Amino acid sequence: MSTEPTPKPVPRVRRIRFAYPTGALDRHFVKKDGQGEGDLVMSHIVAVLSAMFPEGEDFFVRSVRRYADKVDDPELKAQVAGFIGQEVTHGREHRALNERLQEMGYPTRRVDRRTKIGLGRAEQKLPGLSCLAMTAALEHYTAALAETLLTDERAQRLLGSTEVRSLLLWHAVEESEHKAVAFDVYRAADGSERRRIRTMHFVTVTFILGVLGHTLLSLLQDRAAYHPVRLVRSIVALRHSPFLTRQVFRRIAAYNRPGFHPDDHDNTELLERWTAELFGAEGKLADKLR
Repeated sequence: MSTEPTPKPVPRVRRIRFAYPTGALDRHFVKKDGQGEGDLVMSHIVAVLSAMFPEGEDFFVRSVRRYADKVDDPELKAQVAGFIGQEVTHGREHRALNERLQEMGYPTRRVDRRTKIGLGRAEQKLPGLSCLAMTAALEHYTAALAETLLTDERAQRLLGSTEVRSLLLWHAVEESEHKAVAFDVYRAADGSERRRIRTMHFVTVTFILGVLGHTLLSLLQDRAAYHPVRLVRSIVALRHSPFLTRQVFRRIAAYNRPGFHPDDHDNTELLERWTAELFGAEGKLADKLR
């Protein structure tokens, strides 16, 4: 006797706002074990990633919308609507954080401009299906990093108790909720495995080089980076980063396996726990919901 598969939850669009009053963040806001001297390099990496998110989220939305008419499944249609709503909100909230980071000396506006130019060129030169494949690949990266944040206490301690921590936990939950949507739209549009995997190789190179390049330029504008002992210590500490473990690399590399699907990695219990902890009746972020 066969049973119907359990429908996937529709990504929930949460009306939420974060605030970054002047003086609320230390210049180097990522902390080693959540306290003490700020981690120089990781602070710049997080700032660069935040600066890349708004234009990236807009690109994801455009890529998925372009193929929304290929989706016949009502369940996936609802998930696409939730995906778009969540991504639009992510872009808005990261733009607010990025303005605060710009005031603190991080070149977030420049990174935002360069990201917009790079993604715009991709849309001009590549077929729409390749842009959708890029979106699915980048969504896999964000989901892997998001679930690392949600599962590794070391990663959570890096952000202390700042508003940045709150934003990234919220963002991580929602990235985990909609991690398969762009992938499923790509399949609905008859995207091939070959294109999907080749695009992931391309995305891996360009994404890593982009983050490294922007981080280097950002560090060059920071006087603290010219203190050799502090800089070397911060670079060496990257070897022990919870985001750069073999487990994370294996998780990302799994995308290249023929027949892969994001739901191969079940995150149901993880999402239930964090949804209750952050957004329940007494959740840590319940007061930020509107």
